[in-house]
Amino acid sequence: MIDLSLGRTERLLAKLGHPERSLPPVAHVAGTNGKGSTVAYLAAMAKAAGLKAHAYISPHLVRFHERITIAGRLIEEDALVALLEECEAANAGEPITFFEITTAAAFVAFARTPADLCLLEVGLGGRFDSTNMIERPAVCAITPVSIDHVGFLGDTIEKIAFEKAGILKPGVTAVVGRQEPAALSVIAARAKDIGAPLRVFGRDYDAIGLPTPSLAGAHQFENAAIARECGKILGLSDAAIRQGIETAVWPGRLQRLGEWDGHELWLDGGHNPAAARALAEVLRGWGKTWLVFGMLNTRKPEEFLAPLAPHVAGLRAVAIPGEKNALPAENLAAAARSLGIAADAEPSLAAALASIPKHPPKRVLVCGSLYLVGTALAALGG
Repeated sequence: MIDLSLGRTERLLAKLGHPERSLPPVAHVAGTNGKGSTVAYLAAMAKAAGLKAHAYISPHLVRFHERITIAGRLIEEDALVALLEECEAANAGEPITFFEITTAAAFVAFARTPADLCLLEVGLGGRFDSTNMIERPAVCAITPVSIDHVGFLGDTIEKIAFEKAGILKPGVTAVVGRQEPAALSVIAARAKDIGAPLRVFGRDYDAIGLPTPSLAGAHQFENAAIARECGKILGLSDAAIRQGIETAVWPGRLQRLGEWDGHELWLDGGHNPAAARALAEVLRGWGKTWLVFGMLNTRKPEEFLAPLAPHVAGLRAVAIPGEKNALPAENLAAAARSLGIAADAEPSLAAALASIPKHPPKRVLVCGSLYLVGTALAALGG
């Protein structure tokens, strides 16, 4: 069980000399869906502007060092190992979580290398997330909030929005994506309480005039709009903002890998009902699509598959390899069949792909979990 608290992170950062106080201007991004894409757009905008940006994201897909980018370059693995050992030594055996010590290591790395911007993606929630140690970010952002991680964040949209709004800071403008009214009400109330100006999608800004985003899916226009608004607050030029939107890369999120036995192979790591609804809009445009599906036991597969069901040609279910909390393939296949999807369980990703009929050629989407997508990327490249 994760004990959400900032106390352990505060203690460790003090022992490390408070590296979080020596960062370049910070963009702090929370939300349920779209926060990773927003960070990817901002990183691409910074690159287009000729700026160096640190970035901290989670989770990784294939290799752990993907989480930390230093001045535009992924951290070297030996440097990361040395940083983690340094943080472990400073922690001196005190209670600490994996994410907290990783965040501390990222802050140390960022403080020691000059850069122009620092992009921080919240790991879980916001209020008690270990990234929430920056006293005055340059900008905050809250992407769309939906039901997720109810065991940690609460079982209502209002409770979850309250946790996300915990990143707001007095006097710091926050860019807020499209929200359900109940979520927006909570975010607005928190902002008013602490004096945080809000820029709200549909009221203060929109997606009009955006170039076509490099990331696939209609929902990416709203993610790009959030990033554009943040970019403006950060002082980036219109040209850099446009180029960033057109060139951003975010592996594992509606990513085309190429061809597989004549099929067009895609990956998407969205794993909650809101992500599934966005994915369903993509599949609606594609036509009947084959799914290779895996999911952790912290999710309800029926909730994810229900929006996709009308657009699915067939499904192959797999247990995510190496994950003790992976749902068994037979359970996943049964959940799919309960929704009218023709589904079979397969022993591996390779077996699942091989079992899909070769004719006629179809799009094949590997989905349901970032961990499954990471497995696919490691096995198939891209």
